[in-house]
Amino acid sequence: MTPHTPALPLQAVLFDMDGTLVDTERLWWEAVEQVAGRPLTEADQPEVLGRPVEHTAAWLATATGRADAGLAAELHREFAARVSTGIVPRPGALDLLDALAGAGVPTALVTASPRAVADVVLDALGAGRFAVSVTADDTPRTKPDPDPYLAACRALGVEPAACVAVEDTETGVASAEAAGCAVLAVPSLAPIGAAPGRTVRDSLVGVTPEELRQMVAPELRVMSWNLWLGGSEVDDHRAKQIKAVLESGADVVGLQETGGSAAQELAEALGWYHHRAGENLGVISRHPVTARFGDPDVGFYGAAGVRIQVGPGREVDVWTAHLHYTPYGPYEAAFDGLGAPELIAHEDVRLGQMRDTLGRIGASSRDGVPVVLVGDFNCPSHLDRPDVAWPVTRAAADAGFADSYREAHPDPAAEPGHTWSPIHPVHEDGSGRPEPQDRIDYVLHRGLTVRDARTFVLGIPRPWPDVADNDWPSDHAAVVTTFALPRN
Repeated sequence: MTPHTPALPLQAVLFDMDGTLVDTERLWWEAVEQVAGRPLTEADQPEVLGRPVEHTAAWLATATGRADAGLAAELHREFAARVSTGIVPRPGALDLLDALAGAGVPTALVTASPRAVADVVLDALGAGRFAVSVTADDTPRTKPDPDPYLAACRALGVEPAACVAVEDTETGVASAEAAGCAVLAVPSLAPIGAAPGRTVRDSLVGVTPEELRQMVAPELRVMSWNLWLGGSEVDDHRAKQIKAVLESGADVVGLQETGGSAAQELAEALGWYHHRAGENLGVISRHPVTARFGDPDVGFYGAAGVRIQVGPGREVDVWTAHLHYTPYGPYEAAFDGLGAPELIAHEDVRLGQMRDTLGRIGASSRDGVPVVLVGDFNCPSHLDRPDVAWPVTRAAADAGFADSYREAHPDPAAEPGHTWSPIHPVHEDGSGRPEPQDRIDYVLHRGLTVRDARTFVLGIPRPWPDVADNDWPSDHAAVVTTFALPRN
C-alpha cells in the first residue's frame, strides 16, 4: 500500500562517437575529400559515413588506383589533425552524459574510429565519463557488424536488450540493432528512417534517462481510483488527490465517483489530458487522448473509455467502469449466509453492466491496440474465492481480459489485495460487526505484460466517521499496475 518505484531496467547507454557525441563527421568528410582530391557527393555517403578508415581507404584505392595502405595512413593523418583542433560536442551530448551519470547509468563509447583518434576525443570529453570504450582496433570486425556493441556489453556486464545505443548513421544503427540494442538515432549528415525498436530524434537536446529507459522497456502505469463522491468527505480533497496521483507515479488514471468536475480539475492542475463522461466517470492521462468512447452522458453506473498515444505509433485504450453497488455479495455471504447459487444469481445487474461494457470495448477496439479496463466493480473476483464462480470478473476473463493484480500476486491468501475498505474496519450500521474486507477494484488488461501491481493508500486513514483530516481522500484503496508495452 505504498508508492512503487521500479528498478531502472536501463542497464547502460552505448554512444557512437563521430557525429553523435562530437561533430567529427564533418571533419571526417573534409579529410576524405582532401585525400580523394575532389568534393564528395551524396552518392559517396555509404562508403564514408560510419565506416572504419580501412573501408574508406579500400574504396578510395579502387576509385583512384592508389595503394590502399598509403591511403589509410593519409586518412588517419588528415582526420587526426582536424580532430586535435576542431572537436565540438554535439548539442545536448554533455548534458545527457551528465544526467546519465547522475542517474547511475553506465555509459560506453563504441566507435569505428581507431584507438588513436578515440583517445583524443576521450581526452576532450573527459575519459572518466565512460566506463568502457571500444574502437576499431578492439574487435575483429567493426560496424556494421554487431561485434563492437557486443564487446561493450560484455565489458560492462550488461544485456544488449537492456541497453540503448545512440547512433547517427545507418551503418552504426545496423551494428547496434544487430547486437540487439534499442537505438536512439540522431542523424548528422544523412537521414535515418524509423523502424521497430528505433527512435529517431533531431538532436540530443532534452533527451533524458527516463526517455532512454522507455526505449528499452516502455512502460505504462495505470491507476484505478474511486474518488468517493468526488472526495467531498475529506477536507482539502482536491490537493490530496493531486498528491496521491503524483506519488502513485501513474501515467493514466481511470476514475469513478468523480462528482462531476474532478477529472477536468485534476487534469488541469497536473497539466494532463482528460475525458469526462457524465457526472461519475473520467480518465486523466499524461499522454494525449486521441479518441473518446462510450456514452458521454453515461449515468452514475456504466463505462467510458479513451485511446491514448503513449509514443510514436503506440496507442493504448483505457476504459473505466463503475458497476452497481447493491446487492453486495460480501455482505450477503458474511451477514446473511447466502450460498454460491444465490450469490451468483444476485450478480445479474452487475453482470449486465459488465457485458454492456465489454460490448462497447469490442465495438471500439482496433487490432494491435492493447486495452486496459479499470474500475470499481463492487464485487469479488472468481480468482479470489474459488467457492463462488463470481460471474462479473469471469465474463471479463472470458472476453480475454487478465487480472493484473492476480498476475503479480497469484496467491489470494498471501496477497489478498483488499481495496474495500481502508476506512471501514467495522460495519457502519453501528452493530460492531467486522466489515468484510475484499478486492472489488481492478486493473484488467488485454495485450500487455504486467511488471508490477499493488494497492495504494497514502498514510494511515482514520476510520469512518472521523475522516475529514485523512491524507487519503477516499473510502477505497486504489490499484496501480505497471505494464510493459510491446516494443514497436
